[in-house]
Amino acid sequence: MMSTLSQTKELFRRADAVCFDVDSTVIKEEGIDELAKFCGVGDAVTEMTRKAMGGSVTFKTALTERLSIIRCSREQVNKLITDHPPQLTPGIRDLVDSLHQRNIKVFLISGGFRCIVEHVATQLNIPLHHVYANRLKFYFNGEYAGFDESQPTAESGGKGKVISILKEQYGFKTVVMIGDGATDLEACPPAVSATSCAVDFQFQVCTQMYNRWSKCIFNSQGYWSYRVLTVLFLSP
Repeated sequence: MMSTLSQTKELFRRADAVCFDVDSTVIKEEGIDELAKFCGVGDAVTEMTRKAMGGSVTFKTALTERLSIIRCSREQVNKLITDHPPQLTPGIRDLVDSLHQRNIKVFLISGGFRCIVEHVATQLNIPLHHVYANRLKFYFNGEYAGFDESQPTAESGGKGKVISILKEQYGFKTVVMIGDGATDLEACPPAVSATSCAVDFQFQVCTQMYNRWSKCIFNSQGYWSYRVLTVLFLSP
């Protein structure tokens, strides 16, 4: 059942931590799609990204197949970040600042790439040890060598595993997960059973899926959502 606005507000008010997905949530872009376009293989990768977000293939399978097409070098990744830095979603900076002012811990949990997510974290004053994302691997000459498959974010269900780790490490009781894809829903459970919630902003996954999987949904179209959250959930 979909939670009421008042229930959602209460969850935010008593949250110990808020975890954000990054691609198409904290930033406007899908990082892997931007990397693919930068490397000249954008069309071949975009459809696989859509399938990965919808959950029709496992995340690790989709990630492996997309990266095998892109095969980016270290130099290409660095140049992408320099020439086309990720664009923050309007309102996210104010929301994160408000959370920090309330001493609520903020984490970035992403199936994207750590080298890009760290750049985003720095912009938002989020400590780098609060970043959980996938690590690209390169040979000594800078050529693509795969990705670190041991990271929890490299597979389906990984975000839920990260939340479980955070709860155990910090003793959190209420954790809010904010995202737009199937991997964000997989944080609930275990997150839902621990009074956590998933919040959908971009409608990139059908509403029916959210109704079926998540305890708490706040659906809205457009990037003004973060400003609404800042006012509604974090006001005195």
